[in-house]
Amino acid sequence: MNILFITLLDLENIKEHGIYHDLLREFVSQGNSVFVVSPAERRLHKKTKMINNENYHVLRVKTGNIQKTNWLEKGIATCLIEYQFLFAVKRYFDKVKFDMVMYSTPPITFGKIVEYIKKRDNSMTYLLLKDIFPQNAVDLGILSKRGVLYKYFRKKEKKLYKLSDYIGGMSQANVDFLLKNNDFIEKNRVEVCPNSVEIIKTEIDNHKIIENRKKFGLPTDKRIYIYGGNLGKPQGIEFFVKCLNSERENQDVYFLIVGSGTHYSVIDRYIRRGVQENIKLIPSLPKKEFDELVLSCDVGMIFLDYRFTIPNYPSRILSYMQAGLPVLVLSDENTDVGKMVEENRIGSWGKSDCIENFKRALVKIESMNIKREDVFQVLCENFDVKQSYNTIMRRFYENFGK
Repeated sequence: MNILFITLLDLENIKEHGIYHDLLREFVSQGNSVFVVSPAERRLHKKTKMINNENYHVLRVKTGNIQKTNWLEKGIATCLIEYQFLFAVKRYFDKVKFDMVMYSTPPITFGKIVEYIKKRDNSMTYLLLKDIFPQNAVDLGILSKRGVLYKYFRKKEKKLYKLSDYIGGMSQANVDFLLKNNDFIEKNRVEVCPNSVEIIKTEIDNHKIIENRKKFGLPTDKRIYIYGGNLGKPQGIEFFVKCLNSERENQDVYFLIVGSGTHYSVIDRYIRRGVQENIKLIPSLPKKEFDELVLSCDVGMIFLDYRFTIPNYPSRILSYMQAGLPVLVLSDENTDVGKMVEENRIGSWGKSDCIENFKRALVKIESMNIKREDVFQVLCENFDVKQSYNTIMRRFYENFGK
């Protein structure tokens, strides 16, 4: 099979580890040919180019800045990207017939390119629903439902859903939300296809833990809570800082933040004030180095703004679970990521609108005596990339494989 994968991820090869890299490698390992369309954002100063490998090909398309930029620049670049991608696909893949087109949100502006390939090649189309926009922007007060921009993007969103033969939501809450708020989508076209990874058993001894901690200037005698990933408005960073500040006198724990984003400076300014000693901020690390650092920590943290009505499911939790870390979740009530960690007894949850909820969740997770092997087992049973591959391929063989 020839698989076309369209993504906003800055993806140059599939040898790295991540939810998309791992899924594409699984497709390749099963004998398929994968063709990726990925942006080369303006900040990189690179032209559109094709990178050819034995069983996969990556088309890097020059675009505007989309990731980790202000909302205005991101909005303009998001509107333009489908035309830029479509032009590039017509030019570079004119002689390739695709059996399947996969694509993820964000963005929801891939409609024209999906429609073009679907009609040209009679391809199956599969949406990996990782984000529900523009509703998430409404939740955070960035867009108004009465505004022109909301109506424009909502129209694009509906078109993408209608073009998709199947839609894979990250969790049951995602599936339920989508069907409840889009009554034109048939129930049998939506299913759970969670964020997933290649399962890799990793272990670390005490000597290596101490070595890693010293390398990053971290204490060797405290419980380290790590937050890794985006530092932006969706994560409710102001609330996050208040939670950390509430534990500034706690001599037993240490907070490590690793990441980047529009609100990085909020945390940086707070730390520079010098009011809290049990905290450290590190800019984003290469994934391999980050994963090694996670192994040297004790608890992973997930934060989401309490105003969300859409059920987010941060993929960062998989990095924690791969390392066997219990997970502390502070979020809205609509996501089911907190429900997952509590039902499987691998973490604790609190609503992200009250510092007392954070303190209670912290006390609870410290009392649970969670074993790393138990966390890893939950990952193996629920978030193996092979399961996601089989979910997608089952749909193809049921309806397009004749």
